[in-house]
Amino acid sequence: MKRRRDIRLQAVSVTLATIGMAGIVLTLLPGSGVELPDKPSPAYEESAGTKQLLHTRAMRAYEIEKYFQQGVMMLHAGRYYEAATAFEQVLERDPKISDARVNMGFALFGQGRHALAGEYFRSAIDLIPHQVNAYYGLAMALEVDCDLAGAKGAMRTFLHLMPVEDKYTRKAQSALWEWESRKPDKECNRIDASSAIALERQ
Repeated sequence: MKRRRDIRLQAVSVTLATIGMAGIVLTLLPGSGVELPDKPSPAYEESAGTKQLLHTRAMRAYEIEKYFQQGVMMLHAGRYYEAATAFEQVLERDPKISDARVNMGFALFGQGRHALAGEYFRSAIDLIPHQVNAYYGLAMALEVDCDLAGAKGAMRTFLHLMPVEDKYTRKAQSALWEWESRKPDKECNRIDASSAIALERQ
């Protein structure tokens, strides 16, 4: 009889240990003969910490997506200052999102801040060398700032990485043809910024 009681107590202890690992709180009746620890087990604390970490990451991902989509909508609407503010929020949360860097470049380009836009396009390329839309933006920024050789190089790279024939490859081919036929002493063109706002991630 005593042996059966001992076996039952061992089974209860094993069950408690297993349930404690899952983070479930139990209330035992008085006189059960089983003592509960004063504080949660390390496994439970680790589980609770993991849950908090996952929650924090999920919230950050949600905020990044929310601000990113806001920025894209503002770009499409031609509201470049609001777009830059949204992409700034994205990059504060994760500076390694190259798409946000490219779109920040387009937002700055739309504001007429071509040199700073070029820096963002370059930083996106540093993160992801095959970030195709960054080369397009960089080419436009360099052309506006009269760096025709750099603009042609960036646009050639864009065309090399973008084999699909679409409206942007046609625009790139047209721009490259115009730049290559331009006379060296010709004053550089100041193009309309809105014509270069393109290829944002949808």
